[in-house]
Amino acid sequence: MEPLVRGKRMHKYFNRLDLGITQLMVLLIIPIAVFLFSFAIGRYGIPLPELLATLYNHYFSPGAAGASNLDTVVFNIRLPRITVAMLVGAALSIAGAAYQGMFKNPLVSPDILGASAGAGFGACLTIFLSQSIYVVQASAFAFGLIAVLLAVLINEHLDYDPTLGLVLGGILISTLFSSGTGAIKYFADSNDKLPEITFWLMGSLASVDKRDIESILLPMLIGFSALYLVRWKLNVLAFGEDEARTLGINTRRLRWIVIIGSTLITAAAVSVCGIVGWIGLVVPHLARAMVGPNYRVLLPVSGILGASYLLLVDDMARCLASVEVPLGILTALLGVPFFILIFKNSVRGWK
Repeated sequence: MEPLVRGKRMHKYFNRLDLGITQLMVLLIIPIAVFLFSFAIGRYGIPLPELLATLYNHYFSPGAAGASNLDTVVFNIRLPRITVAMLVGAALSIAGAAYQGMFKNPLVSPDILGASAGAGFGACLTIFLSQSIYVVQASAFAFGLIAVLLAVLINEHLDYDPTLGLVLGGILISTLFSSGTGAIKYFADSNDKLPEITFWLMGSLASVDKRDIESILLPMLIGFSALYLVRWKLNVLAFGEDEARTLGINTRRLRWIVIIGSTLITAAAVSVCGIVGWIGLVVPHLARAMVGPNYRVLLPVSGILGASYLLLVDDMARCLASVEVPLGILTALLGVPFFILIFKNSVRGWK
């Protein structure tokens, strides 16, 4: 097939390229509405007029803001939590969408190469050793990167299909680190360390603060930027590596960029909130059903929807019961039926 024919075929396949005005307005309104809604609800209820007045006074009239309880709740408790929830949701969704494109598989999620399993092991190890929360986060981030690096190294030493080799390496490394996590849980004190480890593994944003935003901002910015810059190349890769190489794409380098970018944002996300499943699997399908398979639009839309979705789930986690429900439980309960519904409508984008 000549390159010109391939180009026409791709143009036709990615014809659903630009967002309509209605879609664009909805995508702009959803995160803003969820953002304001998340501030207003909780055990300390904040009416919307008071919330808007507090936000205005804090940023535009500092002298009028004072040191009220409302100001403390909004800026020291809810703003960091809401910000981290949106960053984590966007990160997992974008990583999931990028991996689904690279592997050409709708069932791929951000932990395909072992980032979540490695981060979980790193966090459990430092919790077992009674380290501070910041050491736990640093260890989770570092072991998430190490796990993916090991999976890539396994693939490099296999004389096998590069895509399938990555999947195989990810499965092996995930199993290895999951076994290590299981061993730590077995030897942990059942009255002290084991409940703490178990709660971390189920995911939560209950303990985040302003320093968590600072700790994840740089790796997430690097990861987001890397994936955004190569988003159009993922469209070409969707037609297979042979066609991508024919059109001048260095597929090996592209895979490395996607892996590095996705690993940075996934490891950063898991380091501050624990293991939260289904976001990176479900949300990209919702975005694909809305805007089609073009990654020029699909990646940012996945980020917007993922940020809004996880923030709503976190609102449910802190308001459903007298004690906070772990995020991992809610994302799984919501993710299964939601995935069936969305995948039924978006599967045509994979054919």
